[in-house]
Amino acid sequence: MLTLRNFGKGACAILALTAAWSGAACAQADFPNRPIRVIVPLAPGGGSDYTARYIGQRLADRIGQAVVVDNRPAASGIVGTELVAKAVPDGYTLLLAYSTHAQSAQLFTTLPYDPIKDFAPVTEVIATPLGLILNPSVPAKTVQELIAYAKANPNKLNFGTSGPGSSPHLANELFNSMAGITMTHIPYKGVGLYMTAQIGNEIQVSFSNMFTTMAHWKAGRLRLIASGGVKRSEAFPDLPTIAESGVPGFDALTWYGYMAPAKTPRAIIDKLQKQIAAIVHTPEVRQNFISQGNEPLASTPDEFAKVMKNDAEKWGAIGKKLGVKLD
Repeated sequence: MLTLRNFGKGACAILALTAAWSGAACAQADFPNRPIRVIVPLAPGGGSDYTARYIGQRLADRIGQAVVVDNRPAASGIVGTELVAKAVPDGYTLLLAYSTHAQSAQLFTTLPYDPIKDFAPVTEVIATPLGLILNPSVPAKTVQELIAYAKANPNKLNFGTSGPGSSPHLANELFNSMAGITMTHIPYKGVGLYMTAQIGNEIQVSFSNMFTTMAHWKAGRLRLIASGGVKRSEAFPDLPTIAESGVPGFDALTWYGYMAPAKTPRAIIDKLQKQIAAIVHTPEVRQNFISQGNEPLASTPDEFAKVMKNDAEKWGAIGKKLGVKLD
């Protein structure tokens, strides 16, 4: 049967014999015709991993090709991110980026890639505030009670993060600075690992994505006391923000989004963006994200590029002001 897709393949085969440029053009027109690999540069169990797998399953159904999630948790996400930066720019290797991607250029003394120049933004999927979470052993149920306890017990509390320079790290350092307290930083290789450590009381405090930790604080294994957003979450209207709880101006928002290697053809970028945006805009997916405290976005590549630029400037400046410098 002659279909539009088959006709396109046949036309490409003919054109490939007559023009040197047609091979690349046809590859774009036929995209995707094999599995897509999505690199998650952090450990399983965190927001990046969840988002990649949740969207990946639905993307595979839409495009008729497998979408394989590949976790590469090492060196604060640098190892996995470098794989994508140096991959062939054909759309078959993508990065599920976390908000630390943009600010890393300002905080690391050396990187094997440029976080802005070596990547092509596809779409920002969701944005979500970080939640301030405590082990139940901490005698505090509000932000003010936590600050009072930390001031009375300097460095007694340990706070866990998914690595130096990560969003949880910078958020906690910013909180310490604005609240005038000191806590000890204990880095881990991913959210899942430091959540386990927090449940076991190896660490007592963390800033973490609320939806990936929901099962723990709803079951009482951990205690969620405030949100780092500028406004209260639609999903958790009774949860106060840190800003309204005695630390005015505090704002710790994270995002998750897809990127491709730089020089990936814009036609392929646009195809990926349209497919992922269609998934995010479905009622089921939107409601799922909103119920977990996230804001569904599905931005355009240009809109996502502006977010990265703004984040690099904002969090890079905060990191430098707080003396956060990474090797």
